[in-house]
Amino acid sequence: MQLFDWIVLIVTLLFIVGYGSWKTRGSKNVEDFILGNNETPWYTVGLSVMATQASAITFLSTPGQAYHDGMGFVQFYFGLPIAMIVICLTFIPLYHKSKVFTAYEFLERRFDVKTRSLAAILFLVQRGLGTGLTIYAPAIILSALLGWNLTGMNIIIGVMVIIYTFSGGTKAVNVTQKQQMFVIMSGMFITFFLILHYLPNDMTFNSALHIAGANDKMNIVDFSFDPEEKYTFWSGITGGFFLALAYFGTDQSQVGRYLSGKSVRESQMGLIMNGLLKVPMQFFILLTGVMVFVFFQFNPVPLNFNPNNKIAIEKSPYKQEYHVLEEKLVKLSEDKKVINLLYIDQLNQDYDNPILRKELVALSNKEKDLRDKAKEIISRADSNSETNDKDYVFFHFILHYLPKGLIGLLLAVILSAAMSSTASGLTALASTTAIDIYKRNQKEEKSEKHYLHVTKFFTLFWGIVAILFACVGTLFENLIQLVNIIGSIFYGTVLGIFLVAFYTKKVQAKPMFISAIISQLTIFVIYYFMIYSQEKLGYLWLNFIGAILTIVLALLLQFLFFRGKSDDNELILE
Repeated sequence: MQLFDWIVLIVTLLFIVGYGSWKTRGSKNVEDFILGNNETPWYTVGLSVMATQASAITFLSTPGQAYHDGMGFVQFYFGLPIAMIVICLTFIPLYHKSKVFTAYEFLERRFDVKTRSLAAILFLVQRGLGTGLTIYAPAIILSALLGWNLTGMNIIIGVMVIIYTFSGGTKAVNVTQKQQMFVIMSGMFITFFLILHYLPNDMTFNSALHIAGANDKMNIVDFSFDPEEKYTFWSGITGGFFLALAYFGTDQSQVGRYLSGKSVRESQMGLIMNGLLKVPMQFFILLTGVMVFVFFQFNPVPLNFNPNNKIAIEKSPYKQEYHVLEEKLVKLSEDKKVINLLYIDQLNQDYDNPILRKELVALSNKEKDLRDKAKEIISRADSNSETNDKDYVFFHFILHYLPKGLIGLLLAVILSAAMSSTASGLTALASTTAIDIYKRNQKEEKSEKHYLHVTKFFTLFWGIVAILFACVGTLFENLIQLVNIIGSIFYGTVLGIFLVAFYTKKVQAKPMFISAIISQLTIFVIYYFMIYSQEKLGYLWLNFIGAILTIVLALLLQFLFFRGKSDDNELILE
């Protein structure tokens, strides 16, 4: 980090925080604070929806995911465009027609207050954890690579978000997310083209793709029916569809983005924009990670990208054993560079040499073996060490190979992404707590000013909770997976409740509430025994199982035990 990097980083972040606070100061009432007075145009809705999902985890973990496992992760998003169409046709018209502040307010009109409260509490649990993670993810990477204090980083990121979110609510989030998306995508495009520029002079983009393909990094679609495979076409189109339907259709951090739209049409256009751009954006970010992999075929690469592990090794009795592996990796890297250059030369002559391809695969397998041995040594040196280094790959490249100024910009990208997701999470948590929990249980009439102050208080409260969670969080195998696992555990049940609410008129409140409780408890059991303990099931299937189980149980309970009984809370859906 040079002086110019610090200037770029600080000026970018201060502009976003200052502009957001100044532009949206002085909310007059709850509607203004939570819904932005329904003044948001469609393109702002679209950018805000994209920025909410595109957290710092996306830009830290996704390139590392591609570096190690290739492009297959993009299948996770295959169900998203279909989900956008369903939400536009069903969810958005009903939300706007009901004039609700939150998604869960709709459930009381359709069922009862118990069902509304259950869905709201499930949301608060998983989004509270998720929001803390959006702060913790970039903080732990930055602290490890730059030597910054982790707790201090958590507090700085959290406080910056609280300042403008507390000031302007949803309107502040929408305004700042436009600037954040501009910074994010500008930084990513510049980095991508710099990687291509850094590759050997006689190497074309097509040659780079061939090298990636020879190392199994370009296997985009997997039609396998193996349930243990995390990312396949089928899990993406089913589990990914249900996850996207739940996240964008029932998660208040997203619902709040398009409830602020000027009209049903503006909200729909914003979501369609997200559906059209999200998969290409994720494809591009993954491709950036693949190009980083190609770059490191010609440049020195560490045995483990997490610098904390290197520090732990140097203090352990296994230091010499680790150094032997490092020397082997240096020799292996030199061999890989020679073979890759020969392979490029053959490609430039329009000949894809199968012998050289096999040699590349063999060398890559040897490198993988060295890395696995290194992980074993790291675990012996410190049993608490996180040996998986996917989250550190992209940032290692940024720090060691990008020019002055661009490092500051990429840091601003990561922190901007963290702030955008955290801000959406805080507004959603605050509005849900204020409207669905606090206001709903008030027996006396209170003024609009009172509820505005309460919502602001809960914004501050959840901001502090998120910072505290970030300070005590622990690193998982891959942060982007952890976010999606947390969501998958809870989203299926909540989505099932909403699908029953939207598409059936017969199911009443009691069978709905009972089925939701049973479904959520079942998902906890399935996760523990099938995923956490044995990894016999890909976590994406939890969304599908939870939603279907909730719907089927609700229909069965209604038919078997509650048929013919009246429900005063039933909302007739036209």
